[in-house]
Amino acid sequence: MTNGINSDLPPAIFLMGPTASGKSHVALEIAGQLPVEIISVDSAQVYRFMNIGTAKPDQETLDSVPHHLIDIINPTENYSAAQFRADAISLMQDISQRGKVPLLSGGTMLYFKTLLEGLSELPSADDTLRATIEQEALSLGWPAMHAKLNVIDPITAMRIKQTDSQRIQRALEVCLITGRPMSELVASPRDSHLPFQIIQLALIPSDRSQLHQRIASRFESMLDLGLIEEVASIREQFDVTADLPSMRCVGYRQTWHYLEQTISQQELKDMGVAATRQLAKRQLTWVRSIIRKYEVIEFDCLASDLSTQVCHRLQFLKI
Repeated sequence: MTNGINSDLPPAIFLMGPTASGKSHVALEIAGQLPVEIISVDSAQVYRFMNIGTAKPDQETLDSVPHHLIDIINPTENYSAAQFRADAISLMQDISQRGKVPLLSGGTMLYFKTLLEGLSELPSADDTLRATIEQEALSLGWPAMHAKLNVIDPITAMRIKQTDSQRIQRALEVCLITGRPMSELVASPRDSHLPFQIIQLALIPSDRSQLHQRIASRFESMLDLGLIEEVASIREQFDVTADLPSMRCVGYRQTWHYLEQTISQQELKDMGVAATRQLAKRQLTWVRSIIRKYEVIEFDCLASDLSTQVCHRLQFLKI
């Protein structure tokens, strides 16, 4: 899969990079130059009512350029990488058929990876079995469930923290449904066919410390804009718990602890910034792994003329 322009396949743009690298701004600049529709590649922006902490585009922006996969589920619901892949490919096909170019922009690298490499065939969720596992976990605790997983699938258990209830539950569920370790199923051949000419763009900071400064400033801005009030409102409207995927998002997890009065507001700020930096570090690791395997056009996200560089390169490719 390359960035070549001599393809009979319709084009699609992947715009990836760590948090605070300027992806949203660049995406809008591209939209001003090319007939694109934006598909959000963000596992947090899928949630309704989670606007400030996810740096979600405001309504004026959403009205000015078509955006997809934003505000599609409530904070009590789940959204998997498999669901994203199916939704994104369907949207990409629809956008292409309308004569426009799909622009997939975001920082959830697992989602990009599933588009590029496909997903293993895993069984669908079994609500009855999940309830049984959860009931056992209430009695024994998730570390004990992790130990149980370690017996039947040590490879998967090694990759999962003892406190990661969602992933422990899923791994046990898969093992019990199929009678095979999840690690064995994941290693099976995948359907990775993606019927598009993919142009991959990566925004990489030339100076990590400057990215960290951006992250600190952005998190402070989120607090000023009302992140605490946003999370409090969600807790009032929905029956959310701390272990739901929505409330485990960076910024929301720390705000939850603040509202539970287990940390101070200063600790919320410090922990939120630290967690966002760790997220950016993981995102950069994922991006570099993609760069090693595929043809990716890299840009310094700290460049003052970043958007100009990106748009010029895309025009050169004659999309």
